[in-house]
Amino acid sequence: MKKTKLLSFAALLILLIGMLAACGSSNGEEQESNGSNETDQERDAGQGSESESDEGASDESASGSITISGSSAMQPLVAAAAEQFMSENPEADIQVNAGGSGTGLSEVSEGTVDIGNSDVFAEEKDGIPADELVDHKVAVVGMTAAVNPGVGIDDISKEDLKKVFTGEITNWSELGGEDVDITLVNRPDSSGTRATFVNFGLDGETPAEGVTEDSSNTVKQIISETEGAIGYLAFSYFTDDSVTPLSIDGVEANDENVQSGEFPIWAYQHSYTNGEAEGLAKTFLDYLMSDEVQTGLLPEQGYIASTKMQVERDAEGNQTDK
Repeated sequence: MKKTKLLSFAALLILLIGMLAACGSSNGEEQESNGSNETDQERDAGQGSESESDEGASDESASGSITISGSSAMQPLVAAAAEQFMSENPEADIQVNAGGSGTGLSEVSEGTVDIGNSDVFAEEKDGIPADELVDHKVAVVGMTAAVNPGVGIDDISKEDLKKVFTGEITNWSELGGEDVDITLVNRPDSSGTRATFVNFGLDGETPAEGVTEDSSNTVKQIISETEGAIGYLAFSYFTDDSVTPLSIDGVEANDENVQSGEFPIWAYQHSYTNGEAEGLAKTFLDYLMSDEVQTGLLPEQGYIASTKMQVERDAEGNQTDK
C-alpha cells in the first residue's frame, strides 16, 4: 500500500514539473515576440525620422539667402524671376545687383557673390579664371543702337553706325536726319553690353569718348532726355517710346531676326557659379531653366530662349548654324 502511494506521488510530481516547464517556455516565447515587435516599431520610428530628415533637406534648398551681381542687361529678367521665386518660397532671400558683366565675373570668381551674370563668355575677360567657373546659359539677348526720338532716323547701315560711334559722323543731318549734333552714350569697359555691341555692331572698332554710364537704365534715361543722343541697349529695355531702336542695314531689331542669325548683335545671358552650383543657388538656377520661366517670364521680359536659336556662337565669336 505504501509502495502504491509513493508511485502516485512521484507521478504527480513529474506532471507538475512538466506543466511548470511548459508555462516557462510559453512566457519566454511571448517575451521574445514582444521584444521583436518593439524592435520593429523602433525600426519604423527610425525610418520615419529619416524620411522627415530628407524632406527637411529638400525644403532647406529653397531657403537661405544668395547674392547675384553683374550684367545690367540681365538684371530685369533675373530680378523678376527672383521676385517670383521668393513669392513661392518665402524662406528664400535673393539679392540681385547690377554693375556690369566684368563686376559679376570678378565677384563670383572671388567668392563675394553666389552667381555672376554676364553678357560675355568668361574667357573673353582678362584676369578671370574661366576654368574655375561653371557656365549656365540662361537666355539670349538681342541688342541694338538706341537714339533719341528727335534725331529723325530709325534705320542705319552698319558702316554708318561705325562712323557715328568712332566720331567720323557728328551730325544727324549727314545721315538724312535732323540738324542735330550727335551725343554718344557709352557703357564702361567692364560692361558686357558694351563688349557685345563693339564686337558685333562695330566690328571691334573702339567708340569715341562720350557720356559713360554704369547702368542700362541710366543710359536709356539719358538718351530719352538728351537731344541727338545715341547709345545701345538690350531689346528688353525697349518697353515704351522714350527711345527709338535702330534697324541695321534694313534688318529690324527683333527676336525672330536674332533667332535666324540675320540680326548681328546678340549675346548669351550667362549665369556663372564658382564650381558646381549648390543649395539655393542651384535651386534658383534650375528655376531659371524651368518651363515656367523659359516659356513664360523670359519672353515677357524681352529675352529669347536659347533653345529657340537657329544659330550658335562660341567664345571666339564664331557664329554657325545649329
